[in-house]
Amino acid sequence: MTRFEILERDDMNPAQQQLCEEIEARDGRLRGGPYWAYIRNPAFMRLNDDMSRNFQSCSLTGRERQIAVLAVVRHWNADYPWAVQVRASLAVGVEQAVIDAINARQRPGLADPGEQAAYDLARELVADKGVSDATYAAAQALFGLEKLVDAVAAIGFFSMVCCTANAFDITPPDDAPARLAD
Repeated sequence: MTRFEILERDDMNPAQQQLCEEIEARDGRLRGGPYWAYIRNPAFMRLNDDMSRNFQSCSLTGRERQIAVLAVVRHWNADYPWAVQVRASLAVGVEQAVIDAINARQRPGLADPGEQAAYDLARELVADKGVSDATYAAAQALFGLEKLVDAVAAIGFFSMVCCTANAFDITPPDDAPARLAD
């Protein structure tokens, strides 16, 4: 149960309403979950929305991005982001077996070195609050510095999303198709 009342459009101030209209006009929908909290601060939500859209077109492949995101979301045990990101991961071709391994807190067997590096980087950064020289060197060798920066930024961004979901107890609806394992 979310810890705050979700604003209905009629309860929003003009800046909140305008931002919602802009996002709906561009994307056809307004996202839920942590965005229900972010809309309380339209300037922040606009920045957040810009960052979110940036990660959709950054130098990481869709699979690399989603594998890193799943590792982050699993670390934080964030229910709402897990449900949303599993759907996004399947949409870019991440196999259910990979998703299930991450959900079970197991290192997935990934044939693609970039995907494995994205997982290792994300898991290590959030779990250990840093990365070893070996993990950094492997990621930099595979990605180059620009892509490594994109990966670290995505890991940090999704950590923030998870912290928001957890702090405000933003949970997915009962009928959400993907759940975190216990």
